[in-house]
Amino acid sequence: MLVLGIDPGTATTGFGLVSREGSRLTALHHGVIRTPAGLDMATRLVQIHQGIKELIEEYRPEAVAVEELFFNRNAKTFVSVSQARGAVLLTVAQCGVRVFEYTPLQVKQAVVGYGQAEKEQVQRMVKAILKMERVVRPDDAADALAVAICHIHSFREGVET
Repeated sequence: MLVLGIDPGTATTGFGLVSREGSRLTALHHGVIRTPAGLDMATRLVQIHQGIKELIEEYRPEAVAVEELFFNRNAKTFVSVSQARGAVLLTVAQCGVRVFEYTPLQVKQAVVGYGQAEKEQVQRMVKAILKMERVVRPDDAADALAVAICHIHSFREGVET
């Protein structure tokens, strides 16, 4: 099974491809799609769309797992991240890949075993689960790998969303 995890954002959209063979999970590729702050929103969304589309066409994942939004009082950030998330969901649907969505609580629970885990705990567990030499940077890429791990654990346990 190959899963593309995505942590959507307007300036930085994290991505992580995780493969499962038996019980072994392996990170195949991870990184971020960056959009320059000076661009208008429509152009930034096109760049996110193109980046996700290229990843799907190159790696052909069986599923895409996207983190749901957490509203934390900043309405402007919430709206812009919602737009990026919409571009991601549309791209995945156009590519014909099945999409699954997970809350930050679900991701933390699946990766750390505790829904209130700190970001650093999640990053250390991603490193351990994927047997990586160091903690993944930037944070958005590590978060995307965590979303992919969450889907693999949920799918294996028969909990499809």
